[in-house]
Amino acid sequence: MVRKFETPYMADWFAISFRWITLVGLIVSLGLGGELNLQTAWPLGLIIAWNLVNTALTSANIRVNYHRPLNLLADFFTAGLFFWIQGGIQGAAFWAGLLPILTGAIYYNFLGAVLSALLFSGIIIYLGTRPDGNPALAFLMAGILAGLGLLFGFLGKQLTAYMRKNRELWIGEEERKQAIQSERMRAIYELTSTLSSTLSYKRVLESALDMSAAALNPDPLQSVSDPLVGVVMLFNGGKLRIGSARRFTTADMRVTFDGADGVLKKALDEGESVAFKDVGYDPELGRVVALRNCTSGFCFPLRSGFNVYGALLFAHPDPDYFTDERRNLLEIIGRQAVIAIQNARLYQDLVEEKERMVEVHEEARKKLARDLHDGPTQSVAAMAMRLNITKRMLAKDVNAATEEIVKLEELAHRTTKEIRHMLFTLRPLILESQGLAAALQSMADKMLETYNQKVTVSVEERVVSQLEMGKQGVIFYIIEEAVNNARKHAAADTIAVRLRQMDVNIALLEIIDNGLGFDVKAMTQAYDKRANSSLGMVNLRERAELVNGLFQLESAPGKGTKVQVYIPLTEEAADRLHHGRRQ
Repeated sequence: MVRKFETPYMADWFAISFRWITLVGLIVSLGLGGELNLQTAWPLGLIIAWNLVNTALTSANIRVNYHRPLNLLADFFTAGLFFWIQGGIQGAAFWAGLLPILTGAIYYNFLGAVLSALLFSGIIIYLGTRPDGNPALAFLMAGILAGLGLLFGFLGKQLTAYMRKNRELWIGEEERKQAIQSERMRAIYELTSTLSSTLSYKRVLESALDMSAAALNPDPLQSVSDPLVGVVMLFNGGKLRIGSARRFTTADMRVTFDGADGVLKKALDEGESVAFKDVGYDPELGRVVALRNCTSGFCFPLRSGFNVYGALLFAHPDPDYFTDERRNLLEIIGRQAVIAIQNARLYQDLVEEKERMVEVHEEARKKLARDLHDGPTQSVAAMAMRLNITKRMLAKDVNAATEEIVKLEELAHRTTKEIRHMLFTLRPLILESQGLAAALQSMADKMLETYNQKVTVSVEERVVSQLEMGKQGVIFYIIEEAVNNARKHAAADTIAVRLRQMDVNIALLEIIDNGLGFDVKAMTQAYDKRANSSLGMVNLRERAELVNGLFQLESAPGKGTKVQVYIPLTEEAADRLHHGRRQ
């Protein structure tokens, strides 16, 4: 029965090698003795054929049942046959008995070599004590073979012990490598699980560094003393700032980077990982104390599409530390970190958006309260006061009371218009039924009717047709906010509203007035104080972001105001619009 093994047996290769060496020696002995002929050569052919079969089986890591005893018996039989045919102890190759001794020493160590030597010595003594033999020479030869059996038995034992030790070391090294590989896979799995289960920026960054160190050096004995330096840098305010780091000093944690030179610029611009040497000479990284003793490094850009979040960087004193295997692991970890950072960023954006919507709703309530207080509430109070006066006048002067009643009616009509206009701006039903263009024209009519404010509207229908109803609602409120700001604060004669196609899949909204204008820089500084004068512009900017738009404001004292909102009509246009802004 044949069995196949994953690894070769060194004992078989030793046996094959010694068999070839012995064959060469036998052929040389016969040649030198002038006895190399067909009669003596055919047993050698058997040995050669047998060794070729063994070579083929050993090359394929194949063994048959009873492999060792079969080899020993075959060598014993062929060597004995050759010894007898070539002339016994008086032949040129009288030392043929060495072959089974060597095979026995390799396969059965000391005992195999000694038994093989004794058995072959018995054959020599038997042939030497025959009438035509030489007993003295036979006993001498038998003694020599016995001595060789003892010698090769001892050497075979030492060789076997050495091979077993090496095999155990090899197996141990393989098991260690497998354990390291398993630990790396476990670290990557834990990283993936951790990053996919958290929406916390801090935990994402800490996990990315910890798992990277564990994957690069999964051997606990090496990981404790490994001088690997790691850092995650994120963009904040246009600069790369330290999000989390390992082996950084307190001063290093405060360092910021522009990403405009050296390794950081190359990785961020190309969007590909960069392996580099001589970290201390880098124009930006050289400022970090923890990196000055490092001679090799690896930088992975945390980037997805047009979104660049930062960079993941590792450095080490060993110049050959970042092998292909380690770089591949870091790229896997870096890609997982990008996904996790995207998720954390999206979650943070949702939280901020929720808070902003709460602020918007609160501001809308305050605005409604202010508008009610400044308009209808004051009018109703005035009507109540005039009614009281009119009641007194009825007893004294009927004609004057009649005139007062007429004024009360006018005030009531004006108050009604103001309330209807407020209700219209809160929920313009015409927007839902007839669309943005009709709603804007209705708003302009009501502004003229209620406040005598002239508003001109120009809307391209092809732009409106590409906007879903939700975006149309946001754009309406942007226009309504800008128009009200101009009416209240600019004292403008005319307010122009235009919505047109500016570029491929990009619309441009403009609200322009010829009013008083204002200092944009001063207004921007007032933003931090949330002054009432700047709240209108804050609302405009925030609502522009709701449609993924780009808000711009131009104004100067005495020169009117121009509000512009660039509105992308597709996702591709949004990427192009905001990417162009970053450039």
